[in-house]
Amino acid sequence: MRLTKFIALLVPNFLKASHNNRGRQESIKRFSFHSRHRMEVKEDIQKKYQHNSDLLDYFTSNSKTVVHKWHHYIPLYHRYFSPYRGLKIRFLEIGVSQGGSLQMWRNYFGDDAIIFGIDINPECMAFNGQAGQVRIGSQVDEHFLESVVAEMGGLDIVLDDGSHQMKHIPVTLNYLFPHLNYGGIYMIEDLHTAYWRKLGGGYRAKMNFFLY
Repeated sequence: MRLTKFIALLVPNFLKASHNNRGRQESIKRFSFHSRHRMEVKEDIQKKYQHNSDLLDYFTSNSKTVVHKWHHYIPLYHRYFSPYRGLKIRFLEIGVSQGGSLQMWRNYFGDDAIIFGIDINPECMAFNGQAGQVRIGSQVDEHFLESVVAEMGGLDIVLDDGSHQMKHIPVTLNYLFPHLNYGGIYMIEDLHTAYWRKLGGGYRAKMNFFLY
């Protein structure tokens, strides 16, 4: 009990308030869109990772749609994705959520990029055509993936921010990776979940993606 109270003292107040708000999405909005918090996020990324870019500017100034990304992802995105800017690349993101990242990628890659997002939630079709094309289906349905790749005309970048389930990630990788064009990028987010039992992972667990 004492340990629990001690740990609670280490949690910043704004995160406590965010956690206590009813409804996860409302909580995220209050945290993400507050101007003071946006400035804190930008300063955190600048200081910790010595990073400045227009991608960072967009990530921390956007007030229209929620973009769920860890801070340290922004410098990594810019490092690996910047050579593709301004080109007619084919970019596929697995996981649409509220459509915010598709907006960010459109802003980053430009009008010529072919941008698709896939999700299992039919409500995500509301974002179809806003910054890219949205298709509804499972990331482990090979027939669905085949139809998306065919519609896109190939793949240059795949960003897996989907279910994060250990049983899903390898299936998606095994199907999509061979479809990448030469010099393409396949990036998987949130692999800390490889140690989450509820997603099929765990330390030395058979399905831990790091043991794949």
